[in-house]
Amino acid sequence: MSPAPQPRVTIGVSLKMYFGHHQTLNWARSIADLAARHPAVTGGTAELFVLPAFPALVPVTGILAGTRVLTGAQDLATEDLGPYTGEVSGAHLHEIGARYAEVGHAERRRLFGEGDTVVSAKTAAALRNGLTPVLCVGELDHVSPDEAAARTVAEAERVLATAAHDGPLAPVVLAYEPQWAIGAPRPASPEHIRTVCRALADWLATQPALSGSRVIYGGSAGPGLLTELGAGVDGLFLGRFAHDPAAVARILDETLEGAAPCPTA
Repeated sequence: MSPAPQPRVTIGVSLKMYFGHHQTLNWARSIADLAARHPAVTGGTAELFVLPAFPALVPVTGILAGTRVLTGAQDLATEDLGPYTGEVSGAHLHEIGARYAEVGHAERRRLFGEGDTVVSAKTAAALRNGLTPVLCVGELDHVSPDEAAARTVAEAERVLATAAHDGPLAPVVLAYEPQWAIGAPRPASPEHIRTVCRALADWLATQPALSGSRVIYGGSAGPGLLTELGAGVDGLFLGRFAHDPAAVARILDETLEGAAPCPTA
């Protein structure tokens, strides 16, 4: 039996630590209602995943059950079991229904001192536990598109090569998030985004172990960006612009309006 075709556009949402528990559940109910009726989701044009705070993962996964919307975690431990107070393992996350795990976000790097070694170990932990890593990559400073592309491809290659030492690689989601654009009033320019995402896609195409991987853009992404990008990306990674479910609906509308991703591995 041949595998099902890969969804055309991937839309991810990280709620970070903006919502309380009940607000998270109410938001998830709105997203469940949206996903159950929106043709982009029901028809397979778009794949939608959400990353709530750890305590909300089980109830949110239950709320979204049957809607095709998948859930994941905003972080995970490097280890699977043991005396690691306060940590949550990839094995635990998979057991409770998570299917994605975000790793390497700029805030984790800046606020918690996570370098490439930790990011690689968390990527490996996600992969060996059946979670798709949402590996965040992106340049620190605002540089030219070509320079940003070179730096970002080098970062992805470095992290994934180290992760491969711990076990076989599998498809990942590369979330291109230029650090200077996170929280900014506007995202990077369409030309900048397309240049970097194309470079990442071209690199992925040279990596057989990563076949089926996707490249999405985050960093002040919101409604209207998919239309601007056209065939430039495989999807978006949303933050504060997804707090309003109506904005998520508008972005899903865009996936039906001809916003096709660039081919990936």
